[in-house]
Amino acid sequence: MRPAPPAAGSAATQPAVVDALPRVLDGAGSGSIGPADGVLPAGATVHDDDLPGVAGLDPALLDALRRATADAAADGVRLEVNSGWRSPAYQEQLLREAVAEHGSAAEAARWVATAETSAHVSGDAVDVGPPAAAQWLAEHGARYGLCPVYRNEPWHVELRPDAVDGGCPPVYADPTQDPRMHGRPGPSRNRRPVGRRARAGGRPDLPVRAGRVSAPRARGASRGRP
Repeated sequence: MRPAPPAAGSAATQPAVVDALPRVLDGAGSGSIGPADGVLPAGATVHDDDLPGVAGLDPALLDALRRATADAAADGVRLEVNSGWRSPAYQEQLLREAVAEHGSAAEAARWVATAETSAHVSGDAVDVGPPAAAQWLAEHGARYGLCPVYRNEPWHVELRPDAVDGGCPPVYADPTQDPRMHGRPGPSRNRRPVGRRARAGGRPDLPVRAGRVSAPRARGASRGRP
C-alpha cells in the first residue's frame, strides 16, 4: 500500500497506470520472522509449493493465479508473488514498522491492515510483481476473477469470482475505505474462516477495465502491504 488516494469515499474507480510496486520483503531485521511466517524470496512464483507464503494461499485463489500465470507467460510476462500468505506475527510486525514509518496508527492503517483484518493472513491476497505482471493483471485479471482492491496498492490482488462475468468492482482508495477493515461485509469474494488453512502459530500445513494501474507515490512507496 503506498500512494496518496483520490478523493475520500467508500470506493474509487478502477485504477489506470502501474508506476510503483512493492519491494520484496526479505525478513531482514525481523527477528524470528522468516519463511515459515510467509516471507518470500525474490522471484517466488505460484508454483513454489514448498514456500508457506504460497502454500498457505486459498486454493481457489492459487488456481486462478496459476492459470493467469500460464497465460501471462504466453504473452511474455512473468508473474511473481512478492507476498502471499502471512502469519499473524509477520503481519503485526509489518504494522509496527508502518506506524514507525508513517508516525501514527491512523496513517499506518492506510498502508497496513491488522492481523485480524488482513486478507494476507487469511490467505486471500497476493502482492504481485514485477510492474509488467501487475499491468497484465490490470488488463486481463478479471477473466480469472483476479482483481485489484486498493487504488494505492495496484499490486494487491484478491479473488472476486463474480468478476469473470461482471468485471472487477471499483477499487477502494486505501484500506481505511474497505468495510472489512471495520468488521463489516465487503464485496463478494471466495472466503473461508481464518484458521481453516492455518494451524499452530497461524502457519499453513505444507507442501501445500483495461488500462494501466496508477499508484501515486507516497513516503515509503516501495513497500507493499496490507
